[in-house]
Amino acid sequence: MTEPTQSLVRVVHARDGTITYLIEAAPDHLPPVRTGDLASAWEAAHEAASGCEWGLPRLFRFIGEDGSTLDMALADEDACCWAEAVDHTAGMHTTYGLSLCLRLLALVDLLARAPWAGARCRIRRTGAALDPQLVRAAATAPLTRGGGFDESLLRSRLSPYAAPAALTVSGASA
Repeated sequence: MTEPTQSLVRVVHARDGTITYLIEAAPDHLPPVRTGDLASAWEAAHEAASGCEWGLPRLFRFIGEDGSTLDMALADEDACCWAEAVDHTAGMHTTYGLSLCLRLLALVDLLARAPWAGARCRIRRTGAALDPQLVRAAATAPLTRGGGFDESLLRSRLSPYAAPAALTVSGASA
């Protein structure tokens, strides 16, 4: 993969601790990320949650080329924790970092609601092991306008003939 796009994002810190991101792009225009970066974000989020490192609420205002806006709020304790982990490891002051965060959140959402994804994730007390094919697809598939994944498109990027690869957590077999 080529060097990731690093357009800057305006970050505003409110007195109450809320962080607001002003992004001059819609979520579906955010760049793909490196597979290794998404795997590292997954691990950082797991470590942050294990250490009860809860993050602050975050607001996102995406401004499309046509001037339309999309506002998103991240107030769920777990999602705030995962966003905080991404911010500490990759930074969310660039479109690349925001793309990484949205992809992590969309992957977690997918695992929670899509039965087919369950075969590509193994949950253990020590963490969750993901199929590298799933991580690669989540890193490179385009995001939707709402900042998630088109489940059909993401699933089509996975080999229909191969069983899920050996599940890994940050490169180590599970």
